[in-house]
Amino acid sequence: MLRLILAGVLTASLIPGVCDAAEWVPLWPEGAPGAKGTEDRDVPALMAFPAPAETANGAAVVVCPGGGYGGLAMDHEGHQIAAWLNERGVSAWILRYRLGSAGYHHPIQKGDVLRAIRTVRSQADQNNVDLQRIGVWGFSAGGHLASTAATHFDLGDADATDPVDRISSRPDFAVLCYPVITMDEKFTHMGSRRNLFGPDRVDNPELIELLSNENRVTKDTPPSFIFHTTEDQAVPVENAVRFYSALRTNGVNCELHIYQKGRHGVGLAPNDPILSTWPARLQDWLSTNGFLTKK
Repeated sequence: MLRLILAGVLTASLIPGVCDAAEWVPLWPEGAPGAKGTEDRDVPALMAFPAPAETANGAAVVVCPGGGYGGLAMDHEGHQIAAWLNERGVSAWILRYRLGSAGYHHPIQKGDVLRAIRTVRSQADQNNVDLQRIGVWGFSAGGHLASTAATHFDLGDADATDPVDRISSRPDFAVLCYPVITMDEKFTHMGSRRNLFGPDRVDNPELIELLSNENRVTKDTPPSFIFHTTEDQAVPVENAVRFYSALRTNGVNCELHIYQKGRHGVGLAPNDPILSTWPARLQDWLSTNGFLTKK
């Protein structure tokens, strides 16, 4: 996890400079709830990467980079993922969510990811996106955030003043890569828990139970694909196993791939001849379940 953060994490104020081809669009144009200021780190935002018109199939994904809720690995867990999706006809929106390192703790992150899904859904017509094929994809702590979207969503508030808030935040599918799932001290990533909970609540039993997302799975949790490695020393593979088991118990369509070798934070693993096969398994799963089928 440390290597991930040092190599891939940019401070929020530097993130917008990563990509010159697109720009960050705030999730709340008038200011985000709970914002402590107006700097980039205070402004949750989406960066859009629409699929090429000639190959677009109508699917869309909100991408949540990892970084222990203390930073964002925007390259190999953000921009590279958007490019991979675009190559398969899927539009991508990278999410810049607020971080514990900037003083933001639960439920801020949950609010950011659910707003992101609502926002993409609210703009589906203008972006040629299928309302029933909007997924979420997260890595490491971003995997926890994606699993939070998959288990803590709501169907919208019909009486909300903001029309975006009237829209469902349920993702239609979830992709979780070496995800933090549990807050149980035995298997969690403590840095993620500390940043998510805040220093004064790090051992709060109610939060541990609430945000151990294997405990939140129901029959309404969306179909999920999970990738992890047994060798992961930062986030134990038991996180993936627990979530998969909960999905199976509740009859949710799911697929789990565990590789023996591979450090934490490999992203698409393009330089590893074995690990680099995992994205093909994801593509197979997306195809099998109709998420890549143009309608």
